[in-house]
Amino acid sequence: MQCAVIGAGAWGTALADLLARNGHTVCLWAYEPEVVASINATHENTQFLAGAALDAGVVASGDLGTACGAAELVIFATPSHVLRGIARAAAPALERMATVVVATKGIERDTLAIMSDVLIDELPAHPVVALSGPSFAAEVVARQPTAVVAACAGPQPAAMVQRALSGDEFRVYTNEDVIGVELGGALKNVIAVATGIAEGLGMGYNARAALITRGLAEMTRLGVRMGASPLTFAGLAGMGDLVLTCTGALSRNRSLGVEIARGVPLNEALAQRHTVAEGVTTTQSARALAERKEIEMPIVSAVYRILFEHQSPRAAIAELMRRELRAEGDT
Repeated sequence: MQCAVIGAGAWGTALADLLARNGHTVCLWAYEPEVVASINATHENTQFLAGAALDAGVVASGDLGTACGAAELVIFATPSHVLRGIARAAAPALERMATVVVATKGIERDTLAIMSDVLIDELPAHPVVALSGPSFAAEVVARQPTAVVAACAGPQPAAMVQRALSGDEFRVYTNEDVIGVELGGALKNVIAVATGIAEGLGMGYNARAALITRGLAEMTRLGVRMGASPLTFAGLAGMGDLVLTCTGALSRNRSLGVEIARGVPLNEALAQRHTVAEGVTTTQSARALAERKEIEMPIVSAVYRILFEHQSPRAAIAELMRRELRAEGDT
């Protein structure tokens, strides 16, 4: 197929490489001219995925119209806060029958919309598939075994994405629970910030396990209130991605939490990075969504207080431990 990947961060670059390895024609759109030049000249994204040799079939462009062109499959892998604007700009160039995929994990801050709903708003004529699951870009491009989920209310678009991306080292499952798959991918970043904070405070593996498990309970509560299946949160887009992001050394959100716990101010921690830690924006969105849906999410609230209200990490953890005692299954 003719494919386009919109967004040349680490994840978009890895997906473009994967599609090219699978025999598809791929154009990767990058905002940064130096990224376009690097990929086309050396087959390497030196800014966002340095050291990874990309398939020679990946061609980069800085022009959205050129990238989308005649693409039958268009994958959006931009940061969440710019997805709507880029999708709107790309809309006139999309082929009428193109299937679009959102590989961005987040919740839009102003509207509290999940990413697939952002694309549905901006590209209403196209089927939208959500791609999520435990997948560090560096491991995907290194051809390490990876399994993810393609979710769509209709089975045919998800199956098309499944066929396009699946290979010997990359396995795609389909799912019809778009809300659950998207919320799992977004909310786990907040819990990863929390586990990084606990790690930065030297709180040990018991605390990490508690945060992961109780974080999953919070994610599931919100998801079910919004119409998701609780089973989705026990799968790749829920527990799978949560464990990876909370424990993996390559996790941007976990490492951000470590820095915050060690006293680095949030603005400085963010300024030191040239990649996006989606957990920061999602913390704001998740807290607002929990309030709207009248769902208790104490870990999300604690991370919010640490990041945006300057509460000390130790005090926030202490508040979590002093909460009213209750049965584990209480909702």
